[in-house]
Amino acid sequence: MMVSGWIQAGEALKGLQWPVLASGETSPMFGLLTLVLLAVVVVSLILVKFRQSLLVGYFACGVILANSGALGLVGAESEETIRGLAELGIILLMFTLGVEFSVSEMKHLRWVALVGGGWQVGLVTLVAGGVALCFGVSPEVALAIAVAVALSSTAVSVKSFQDLGQPDSPGARVALGVAIFQDLLVIFFMIVLPPLLGAGENSMAVGLGLAVVKGALFLGACLLFSRYGIPQLLHAVAQTRSRELFTVTVVALCAGVAYGAGLLGLSPALGAFAAGLVVSESIYSHRVLADILPFKDLFLTLFFVSVGLLIDVEVVVANWGWVLGGTLAILAVKFAVAFFAARRLGVSLKACLLAAASLASTGEFSLVLLDRVAEFGVMPAQGHQILLASTAIGMGLVPSLMRWMGLFAPVMERKGWMCRKSSVLEELTAHGGLDTLEDHVIICGYGPVGRNLREAMSKCGINHLVIELNADTVTKLRREGVNVLFADARQAEVLEMAAVGRARSIAFTFPDADAAIAGSRMAREKNSEILVYARAKFSAEAQRLRDAGVNQVFLDERESGLAMMKSIVSCYAPEDWLADEGKW
Repeated sequence: MMVSGWIQAGEALKGLQWPVLASGETSPMFGLLTLVLLAVVVVSLILVKFRQSLLVGYFACGVILANSGALGLVGAESEETIRGLAELGIILLMFTLGVEFSVSEMKHLRWVALVGGGWQVGLVTLVAGGVALCFGVSPEVALAIAVAVALSSTAVSVKSFQDLGQPDSPGARVALGVAIFQDLLVIFFMIVLPPLLGAGENSMAVGLGLAVVKGALFLGACLLFSRYGIPQLLHAVAQTRSRELFTVTVVALCAGVAYGAGLLGLSPALGAFAAGLVVSESIYSHRVLADILPFKDLFLTLFFVSVGLLIDVEVVVANWGWVLGGTLAILAVKFAVAFFAARRLGVSLKACLLAAASLASTGEFSLVLLDRVAEFGVMPAQGHQILLASTAIGMGLVPSLMRWMGLFAPVMERKGWMCRKSSVLEELTAHGGLDTLEDHVIICGYGPVGRNLREAMSKCGINHLVIELNADTVTKLRREGVNVLFADARQAEVLEMAAVGRARSIAFTFPDADAAIAGSRMAREKNSEILVYARAKFSAEAQRLRDAGVNQVFLDERESGLAMMKSIVSCYAPEDWLADEGKW
């Protein structure tokens, strides 16, 4: 009775005569985006007040908009418009995940990825595939569904560990290693999926061979352009010192590679991820991240809302038992398997619980795979809706599940449950570079002053990091093994990458008062105890810097005047008088 009542309520909402606000001058896509953003703001304010997960709210927002008839307000009720927004959100999200993917991290975590990821993906795939076969689907479709279920949400996992203040903890490193294995697996699986599901006129064997060749050519082209073409383009754009042009170039690169993947019959989302990989190991990766990260939460929001927009509430409510059972089964099985995989790596109980909780749900690539399977018409619409709903709900529950595990772990440790001597693998610690910086000096700008300061820091054995916007200088410093970021020191994301929260001091070595004031304020927001040093050309600028709280201001005209006076007076005055600095 309750289920039928929900269905009738949904039908009643759809049947309401909403006033049509769309006009011929407004596109349905723009109207949909406007409606989504306004609804998200309202829903988020309500959820924040009650301290609930925003991810669940985004998903619920999409479901409400899609099933209340409100999309008719802006003329965006067509499935094509909704899928267009969903594809845009996931392409942008996949690009940011690709940029954050680190080849050096992959090398450092290769043992964790192979052991942890192998156990996690292998066992979950076996269980999920067996369940799918029991429902009468073909082995090929069962394999595709099983792989989709085995994948976890990298975006939600990373963000949850950051929110807990444990981005570099052993649990986070285990989750990252497993996520790397999953990302590499999904690249291969997305390539072979069409022939696996019988798409095309060729036999499966021939189709798989052609798909592997096509995928190899695509990845080979990405690798070629990552060395010859894209770095040169980004270098030319970087030389203009135009932040706007650099951002436009990055977005164009994402769109171009994603479109190229689509032309080859591959997923545009896979192409966007590959585009991110292309720049992930270049000197421009930190600049790209600094420009893109402020929008990553927006991309994640659009992605979750778009998932909700694709869900038919009538189907979900009519099968609420399957949705609830599927969600709980996925969370339970994946949690248990991930916990087992983490224990195989010998990490502590708390790290195992947090890693298992972060990997317990299905993820964004799961939705991409499920949509691709549905496009081939080999998956029942009802099953697709159930898995979509289970994925969205599971991803929304991950942050809460991690918090619960963080509270539950000390209780288990005190009672001695499942505790054993743990060994922290070297792979589960920060592998050097920016991850290990602490009590360091952040040098902003690498002109003559910045260069002399860095050389002095090196001679004194003081940890330091350089932030510079000259691509040639950054390339040279990287070759010398210097910690350097090609980025703008006035961006909060850049200072966070520079580990400003653990730094002792920050020095703005260029005489730009506005940049130094902006940078110092953002640095103090992350680290209230940090010492700030800056240069000024004129006395008025020096006073502005002092008023802004800069600890030490070096006035160029005063320092130049003192140096000149000392040089001239030395020709006439005795050395003992020159040695008395108080006279100056």
